[in-house]
Amino acid sequence: MAKKLYVGNLPYSVDDETLHNHFAQFGAVDSAKVIMDRETGRSKGFGFVEMSDDSAADAAIEKGNGIEINGRPLNISEARPQAPREGGGGGPRRFNNNRGGGNGGGRRDYGNR
Repeated sequence: MAKKLYVGNLPYSVDDETLHNHFAQFGAVDSAKVIMDRETGRSKGFGFVEMSDDSAADAAIEKGNGIEINGRPLNISEARPQAPREGGGGGPRRFNNNRGGGNGGGRRDYGNR
């Protein structure tokens, strides 16, 4: 099974290909992905690399951690599983999707009149 590595402190100029080429010095790279911000399209400064050879992945962690790319020292570690996300998505909330009827009104007093 491939070992997935987290790579932090990436310069914003690094793209998938640059990341792949940097890790290829340690062994065969299955995939390399820089995480991009959806809104701006700019790098978030971290990414993930998958290597099928465990010893190459371990070498990348040991020898590559702290190596500088464009003046920034990389932070490399074995990736942890993604934590489940809380809550739902964004967007408008609709409290009453039924036809006819709203969300109530003012206070009604059914007591003695």
